[in-house]
Amino acid sequence: MLSAMFAIELSLIVPLLNERQVVPGFLEMLARQTGVRFEVILVDGGSVDGTRELILDSQQAAVFPMTLLESAAGRARQLNLGAEHAAAELLLFLHVDSVFPEADALCRAVSLYRNALTNNPGEQFGGHFQLEFLREQSPYSFGYYFWEWKARLDRKDCTHGDQGLLLRRETFNQVGPFDETAVLAEESRLAETLRQTGRWLLLPGRIQTSARRFETEGLAARQTLNALLMNFAALGWAAFFTRAPDVYRSQDRTAKLLLEPYLALIDELLAEMPPASRRRFWIKTGAYVRSHAWQIPFSLDARRAYLLQKPVGTGALPILAFHDRWFDLLTDHSVGRLLAAGLTWGWFQWLKWRVARGRL
Repeated sequence: MLSAMFAIELSLIVPLLNERQVVPGFLEMLARQTGVRFEVILVDGGSVDGTRELILDSQQAAVFPMTLLESAAGRARQLNLGAEHAAAELLLFLHVDSVFPEADALCRAVSLYRNALTNNPGEQFGGHFQLEFLREQSPYSFGYYFWEWKARLDRKDCTHGDQGLLLRRETFNQVGPFDETAVLAEESRLAETLRQTGRWLLLPGRIQTSARRFETEGLAARQTLNALLMNFAALGWAAFFTRAPDVYRSQDRTAKLLLEPYLALIDELLAEMPPASRRRFWIKTGAYVRSHAWQIPFSLDARRAYLLQKPVGTGALPILAFHDRWFDLLTDHSVGRLLAAGLTWGWFQWLKWRVARGRL
């Protein structure tokens, strides 16, 4: 490993679990980055496929300082441990299947982030990259286009770990650490904590992430389950995650996603609730869904841009603008939330019907 004879400007913190097949390409990609002095901190959560041994063998040949840490499994725990050992003021939390196609992506990101801090003293900033999906099997479809564009929006629940999260240490200490008790979406939770007092910058570089989970599990099935999971996490429905701990299998164990067992478990858990608790569940769900209803008009605008073959993020959003102007005014009250609850219940019945007939 290189001697740290120069000041490290950026610490890349990467959690790992059984990623032997991915690590070599990831390290080769980082070796092509120019214009910024960075270190890489790899935090292994108990790999059994030779990931750790491969990294140890690679350290001597690395063209950047590289550290391997070992931790109990858990993304939040691994990320926090990496942050504790980071040498730089700037921290970039990154997924191991991320790819920067431009060799100056890290350099430009650091430059823009520092300029924002200099020009806006006292403000809190985080930065994330422009997301693109790398596909091996599936053709480019509207589903990928929608998610890539959504990841560029500065809106609640649009900033996630696969976009890379860039923070200065002071900001991380104020909004972090990552919640080690969270059952999922640890990075998304921290992103929303920062959004309450600061804002997220869209960094100039692209970050490409593997679509392997979508391709293996099925894009529509994974998107549907993700929507349910985000609602349950927001509601704090611990019983579901206790009974369904395998909602996000590690990449090496990913297989076709079957929604029917999860939907049956939801029905079972709801049936165990007293009637009053069930009503509260659906009302809270309705409130959550109402606050995320902007995704429907956004999807209509995005589909029009997709059909016109416009690059991601470049189309006009008139339907979304209309929604933003009027929707809360018309629906942010008890009747609106009750109506959203009823529509969500109806959607759930329709979803079960589709799944039972093999249509999803």
